[in-house]
Amino acid sequence: MLRWAVTLLLWQLSLPLYGDDYRLDIYSQAELLTLIQQDKYLQQVQADDCQLVQDIEARADILQQPLYQFLWGEMLNFGICVPVNPSRGMVLLRAAAEQGSPEAMVQLAKYYQHGRFVVQNKDRAVQYVLPAAANGSQPARMMLVRLMAAGYGSPRDYEQAYHWLFNEVFSDDAVKLEAMKLLQGLEVKMPASVVERARNASLTSR
Repeated sequence: MLRWAVTLLLWQLSLPLYGDDYRLDIYSQAELLTLIQQDKYLQQVQADDCQLVQDIEARADILQQPLYQFLWGEMLNFGICVPVNPSRGMVLLRAAAEQGSPEAMVQLAKYYQHGRFVVQNKDRAVQYVLPAAANGSQPARMMLVRLMAAGYGSPRDYEQAYHWLFNEVFSDDAVKLEAMKLLQGLEVKMPASVVERARNASLTSR
């Protein structure tokens, strides 16, 4: 019964409107991921004149798709096309993170790092960003090394964090330069032998 109701709802949301109005196509997963990576997702919702609010809400609340939970949560956090409601928005971000979304993990880590919407807690920021870094997220790896260089997180994880970022592939020279500076900041907290081991393409056992 529930599956039928969800199918009917999505069919209704996909129906075209005639006359002077028309319905925009909802973003594909790939399109939404690109918008999030480029930090243009909220601007796009506004540029679309808030026509996709119902579609976005359905995919976040009913289908529980992590990228749409991220988007809907951020719309609520900042009051984009809907009344501002960060309490609900943060719940949605956490739900996306629990489903393994690196984008949600990084965003939550940023909020805890800077104390936005929540009490500032940089150790909790590390807890959120560490699994995203392990999952291959380059922004997460940059953020993790930055936090650890500032003294947050466990020293037991320094070697792994250094290894991930040192062996990262960069398509942007400016980002690579920033990564090198972050690595230098973490190096001073690590023995030279550990730094050398962390630089290997394959991290050897300790």
